[in-house]
Amino acid sequence: LFGLGLGTTITFASSHWLLAWMGLEMNTLAIIPLMAQHHHPRAVEATTKYFLTQAAAAATLLFASITNAWLTGQWEIQQISHPLPATMMTLALALKIGLAPLHAWLPEVLQGLDLTTGLILSTWQKLAPFALILQIQPSNSTLLIILGITSALIGGWGGLNQTQLRKILAYSSIAHLGWMILVLQFSPSITLLTLLTYFIMTFSTFLVFKLNKATNINTLATSWTKAPALTALTPLILLSLGGLPPLTGFMPKWLILQELTKQGLAPTATLAALTALLSLYFYLRLSYAMTLTISPNILTGTAPWRLPSTQLTYPLAISTAMTI
Repeated sequence: LFGLGLGTTITFASSHWLLAWMGLEMNTLAIIPLMAQHHHPRAVEATTKYFLTQAAAAATLLFASITNAWLTGQWEIQQISHPLPATMMTLALALKIGLAPLHAWLPEVLQGLDLTTGLILSTWQKLAPFALILQIQPSNSTLLIILGITSALIGGWGGLNQTQLRKILAYSSIAHLGWMILVLQFSPSITLLTLLTYFIMTFSTFLVFKLNKATNINTLATSWTKAPALTALTPLILLSLGGLPPLTGFMPKWLILQELTKQGLAPTATLAALTALLSLYFYLRLSYAMTLTISPNILTGTAPWRLPSTQLTYPLAISTAMTI
């Protein structure tokens, strides 16, 4: 965990490409023991896949920064001017965070992890690459919009047929990242706001699933008996992820659509808004499974209602309140 924090901090603080690359490498290497700590074949497979993709992305990034230094003679992150290394960097960082069409590793990796490590992977690990994308963003506008729209589409489509919660969360993550990338070049502050709200919403979603020990939709159907109060709130969390007013998740989407129409990109905004409907479908499906189906009357159903008091209770209460 210390290595994770340090890697991100180094990337944040660097103005030199080599230092930024070192921070990203530390990030990758630090999360690997966390991923492989349950010595399950799936966990090991997920760790290997993650390591290979991140190493490839880091290598591409290093290659791009060296190319940039060779062409323009300087290593500043802010000063990237040549289109070739700029494009390569954007693509390498897109592979790092799992933007479509470079997303294929993310659902696979997330599926093999436990929920805590999955949470770190879908929140903290996005920070460092994001800081770099924010710094090189003015150089290639069409590419970012294409990446954004593709991610929103694939994040919506990919989650439709899933029963595994971690894969659904992975596709949801891809879709949210698409929204962030879409508005990045016009208003970085809106992107950061979206990132923050995404973190809060994802945090509470992961904690709910962790409390229910749920990994697929069937487990959710019986969560009513474990923690009814929480189960009643969960649809609100999920609909907030889907971006329905008046919940928190609606705010960034509204601002993004407003910004895109201001920039004269009405078709892009319309397309993005329509992709949100795809995601909404599978969030509604989860909500339906949790609250609108009557679970079989198992033994625990007759036990008194209670919210299990664990370490998770306070963070869960705070993040859920913020999400809703």
